[in-house]
Amino acid sequence: MRYSYLLIVSAFFACKTPQPLAIAQPAIGGPAWAALWQQRAAEYKALCLQAYRMAGERVEVMSHQQTLRPRAIVTDIDETVLDNSPYTAKTTLEGKTWSQSTWEEWTAKAACDTVPGAPSFFKYAAEKGFTIYYVTNRLESERAATLKNLQRYNFPFADNEHLILSSGNSNKEERRDAIARKYEIAMLVGDNLGDFAEDFYKKTPAERNAAVERLYDQFGARFIMLPNAMYGDWLSALVPKGANADSALRSAIRTE
Repeated sequence: MRYSYLLIVSAFFACKTPQPLAIAQPAIGGPAWAALWQQRAAEYKALCLQAYRMAGERVEVMSHQQTLRPRAIVTDIDETVLDNSPYTAKTTLEGKTWSQSTWEEWTAKAACDTVPGAPSFFKYAAEKGFTIYYVTNRLESERAATLKNLQRYNFPFADNEHLILSSGNSNKEERRDAIARKYEIAMLVGDNLGDFAEDFYKKTPAERNAAVERLYDQFGARFIMLPNAMYGDWLSALVPKGANADSALRSAIRTE
């Protein structure tokens, strides 16, 4: 299912006369290459397995340490647990960008494959006594299909209690705080810096970079980062408040 909308590499190179790469349409070209990388690059798989191996080693260490409260792992879903690259590939090849309606058409299929390393890690963590919470910015209307997709791969704690969706607010801090009232959040797993701390929420690129430096010791220990070049707050952070997104991104590509 992962390659239902796999980008056809030959389409980029079939012409006898080489054509210059155009960057006039970054909204199309960028996601296309990112989806291709996520689906086919061994480097992508290696990065995911590396992240989850590191997470597993941390769980093993913590499982031998005493704690006053039960421990939980808070994880994002999209591009952290489930792979949505077929959706990005399909919409890009159709000349479209993300929309809530087409996104929900995709998630309703419950057809996502898993991110490499994710199923084995979360099953291992559950066996070691960690409770898993899935904190996602998917909406309530996507609950049933999301649970079906997670349960298809036997992810632990894939139930209504442990699936925390968005009510329309993309800031996850309040949801993390609610979990922290009952558990020690021992680890957070995500592909977006906003999955870890409010320090990154709606910040400029400079502020996000500064926060990464400030929280350096957390990465690889309490924060486990997965790669995602297709979309995320890193992209929206490049667009100044009130600016036209397309024009701002074209300018960023020309000047960076």
